Amino acid sequence: MLVFIAKRVFATIPVMGVVALFVFLMLRLSPGDPATVIAGDYASPADIERIREQLGLNEPIFFQFTTWIWSLAQGDLGISIFSNLPVTQLIGQRLEPTLMLAATTLVFAVVVAVPLGIIAAWKAGTWVDRGIMLLSVAGFSIPVFVLGYLLIYQFSLNLKWLPVQGYKSPFEQPLAFLHHIVLPTVTLSVIYIALIARITRASVLEVLEEDYIRTARAKGQTERRVLLGHALKNAAVPIVTVIGLGIALLIGGVVITESVYNIPGLGRLVVDAILKRDYPIIQGLILMFSFVYILINLTIDIAYTLLDPRIRY
Repeated sequence: MLVFIAKRVFATIPVMGVVALFVFLMLRLSPGDPATVIAGDYASPADIERIREQLGLNEPIFFQFTTWIWSLAQGDLGISIFSNLPVTQLIGQRLEPTLMLAATTLVFAVVVAVPLGIIAAWKAGTWVDRGIMLLSVAGFSIPVFVLGYLLIYQFSLNLKWLPVQGYKSPFEQPLAFLHHIVLPTVTLSVIYIALIARITRASVLEVLEEDYIRTARAKGQTERRVLLGHALKNAAVPIVTVIGLGIALLIGGVVITESVYNIPGLGRLVVDAILKRDYPIIQGLILMFSFVYILINLTIDIAYTLLDPRIRY
């Protein structure tokens, strides 16, 4: 096990290197010039050239990349072009709202979706199963921003139950945090619930057709014991896989959700950086998201061996 973990950890190094190269080239070769944006509409060519020289944008791309990689190896993600603050500081300031939104979404989605998937598999072919699958298809079909505005219109503007936008820290105002996080969590979790529920149903339904399930029922075990103790346990590997891989949905959904609800998290930071072509922030955030995704995949691989002893590496 330790050898496997060590191999996977070392395997992330070249992967992150490829991601860094791709991000760097993608931003540098895309249309637009951050020096022009910074200088403004009425700047002279000399002003733009001076800014390019200050930012190092007039250096060869290879030199820019090696300089950036050397700084990255020392834990320096660079300085924001517009705010002149370290990227690590900006990320640290915006990290809490994004983590809280992702955590509440993940917990809520798993708590809702897994039971729905089990019930759908248990009642396969009935109106209950069809109703749950219909809701799953609808959840997958509605764009996040559309659902967000619908929820705001109904629960914030019409019923006035919940705030339209904003964020409160759970460490300073726990009740206000819950009040503000409800709508963003529901908005972001709908597509995640749909995905997990469908995979849970398919996995549990497949397990319920196995011989040992019939044996367990023949021994007189309760249906609850059969579903939770046997079916869900043996169907856990694909469910855990889709929960982990679905983090990618959260990363993309956070950007939209934070924009809709005006949450000052990493999603808003991404949008602002892209509009301003702030290279250091964009590069730092993409690298961070990529590292998190790789770490999640590593965690999933390790979880396989704990959930299913038949899996060996």
